[in-house]
Parts: sequence; C-alpha cells; structure tokens
Amino acid sequence: MAISSSTYFAAFLFLCFMAVVFLFSIRDVSITMGKQSPVEYFLSLFWIPVLFMVPLLTMRSLADELRRGTLGSLMTTAVSAWQIVLSKFMASYIFYCLLWVLTLGFVAITCWYIPHASGKDLFEVSQLITGYGFVFLTGAMYVAVGIFASSLTRTTLVAGMLSFGMLFFLITGAQIAENLPMSDSTISYVVSRLSECLHTFRQLEDFNNSLIDSRSLFFYISTTIALLAFTSLITESKNR
Repeated sequence: MAISSSTYFAAFLFLCFMAVVFLFSIRDVSITMGKQSPVEYFLSLFWIPVLFMVPLLTMRSLADELRRGTLGSLMTTAVSAWQIVLSKFMASYIFYCLLWVLTLGFVAITCWYIPHASGKDLFEVSQLITGYGFVFLTGAMYVAVGIFASSLTRTTLVAGMLSFGMLFFLITGAQIAENLPMSDSTISYVVSRLSECLHTFRQLEDFNNSLIDSRSLFFYISTTIALLAFTSLITESKNR
C-alpha cells in the first residue's frame, strides 16, 4: 500500500482530534469528580475517527491496483491472491495501530505534568491495556472491511464510500436495531442475539471495566479472517 501525503495529513488531523477529545476527557473527569476515568471518556468516541481514517487507509489498497491494471501483473508472479490481500491488510492495520499507539503519548504527557495521574486517581494500567486492546481488536475487523470494500470496485472514491457505509452499520447498527419496534417475537429474538455480537459500545464498556468476553474475541477474529478470505477470492476471480 502506498501511503500518500494525504494519508499523513489525515493522520495529523486524527491526532489533533484525539488530543482535543483527551483534553475534554480530563476536564469532564475533574467536573464529575472521577465517576468515570479519562480512558472511558476518551475511548467512547473512538468510532468517530475510525469512520474516516479506515476508508482513507484502505480505499486505494486494491481498487487503485485494479484501476491501473497492476494487480494482474502481481498475480502473474509467484505471489498468490491471499498473500497480496494479507500484505495490504497488514500495511493498513499496522499504520492504524501506530496512530492509536501515538495517542498514548497524551497519557504520558499528563502523567509527566500531573504526578498523581499515574495512580488509580486517573489512569489504571489494566484499563489502558483492555481499552486499547479492544480498539486494536475491532480495528482488525474494520480494516478488513475496508480492504473488502476496496476489492469490489475500481474507483477509490466508491471504495471509500462503501467502507464508510459498512463501518457505520457495524458500529451503530446494533444500537439502532434495539430501538426499532418489532411485533414478531421470533424476529425480535434474532435481532437481540445479533445485537449482542455487534453492540460495539456495550463491548467497549465491558473491556474498559476489564471484563473480556471470549465471544467478542471469537467474533472479531473470525469475522476478520472471513472478510480477508472473501477478499482474496474476489481478487483472484477478477484476474482469471
């Protein structure tokens, strides 16, 4: 994946946005007298930059290769479709994780200027590990969604729009579905079961409280693998 200057600019905007969110998190904690930690406030809005960063990171990954015809050249070498898709995924995912790792600098700066912040008053190591672990776990699936969307079209703009729509549904769909009136008990039961798997905000709250559900781990990992498998099949079929 070629990371263009626009991607670095988007990364800069991401860090600026998250810095503002972090400042407001510290302020809100001081106002509410610690009812929630800054990490909970900070990560509760993680989905907003995700909706924009992931499409920017992934929309050119395969769509641009298809448009320029270079994907066919890659397929004539010893490299398989699965290896191409996996390399595109890893490049985008590592960059995604790096951006979030950089936000830990906000915590380090706070602990430097507020000595007692490193204790249980503001930041707990276990909460940082589980909270950021959730961001990295879900990020794998979100990046896989972006790569999958990029394999469906030759136009990068369309790939970005598809990725944005899919991500918006995955992140907010469960919460929207819970508020829909349903008369059929069977449909209501199916929707409730699906919403348990897809309810991002409830799962984030559990992870922030160091409650790691194995079902969430299985769902996000298996969905990531399935999306990459489908993407490799689509990529291979387009170059036969």
